[in-house]
Amino acid sequence: MRRHRRTITTALAAAATALLLAGCGGEPAAGNHTSHEGMDMGGSSSPSGGAGHPAAPSCPPVPQLAATPQRVVTMDGGAAAILTELGQSERIVGTAAPDFFTAFAGAERTELDSIPVLDPGQGNSESVVAAKPDLVVGISSYSFGGFDGTPSVERLQQAGAASLVACDDAPSPVQNIDATYTFIQQAATVFGAQAQGTQLVDRIKAQVAAAAPAPGTAPVRVLALSSAPQTGQPLMTQGGSGLANGIITLAGGQNIAADQDSDFASLSTEQVAALDPQAIVVITGFSPQSDAELTAAIRSSPALASTTAVRENRLVTVPQSITLSPSVLNGQAVATIAKGIHGTE
Repeated sequence: MRRHRRTITTALAAAATALLLAGCGGEPAAGNHTSHEGMDMGGSSSPSGGAGHPAAPSCPPVPQLAATPQRVVTMDGGAAAILTELGQSERIVGTAAPDFFTAFAGAERTELDSIPVLDPGQGNSESVVAAKPDLVVGISSYSFGGFDGTPSVERLQQAGAASLVACDDAPSPVQNIDATYTFIQQAATVFGAQAQGTQLVDRIKAQVAAAAPAPGTAPVRVLALSSAPQTGQPLMTQGGSGLANGIITLAGGQNIAADQDSDFASLSTEQVAALDPQAIVVITGFSPQSDAELTAAIRSSPALASTTAVRENRLVTVPQSITLSPSVLNGQAVATIAKGIHGTE
């Protein structure tokens, strides 16, 4: 069965939280960042699907185009960054979810900031279609009709636009970031930029290899959190089927919820205590708190006080935009986590 690459950000995380508390993990509060699957600035977006479950739009096949796309819309800043690395920034006529750019700096950030913003949220259908794209690119199938207001693949076809979406057939648990490499190569092929695609993949692979712990290093038990535990509620963390699990694994970590075949997972405080994480990966980008405030709240949570991670103060912070979805900075996420959980300099 095809597994959709699900970058679950603010809106979907909130929906997943509701499902958990009623009886997939997520984040109860919309944060400072919007995203390609986050609420728009008015907070009106919500997942579509029966019985309160987010619908998982089917992934379209990689488009076979007669000519190189000339007008491209990206449904998120993550896709825009990938196309920019492939030398295609001049073809991007607009993007949604520019908050993904915050993980970049220097000349890269300057170039990304020059891309017109069609929608600060997840990308509404009207603004996307009005840009008259011949190709729409996104790092999640949920950006294509999975949320209220986003255009479906069918709607884009009617408007004369093809769709390129990052999807993944990887079995769970995900042990790597092959989904990122595949999507980069697919995008490079569509634009006739195979050489740039190979260079980008090789660069990320080199970053991952450089960050890998020494052979024989025991995996560090890791708990990934995007919010502080709430009294009387389960802890919501990353499960085994998401890209975050692959990044944690490559960093020499062992996700304590890897056996849960879902992007998000729920663990009771008793389970967390018994599994005793040795490190906590704090995934930022959901919470209204600053990164420092969120990390402090997690560190001071009574539910985590007995864990080795808190007792040894081994918490590492990483943005969701480069951890939960295909990104040119996935290698940076691996390096940041590896350094934090192993205590290396």
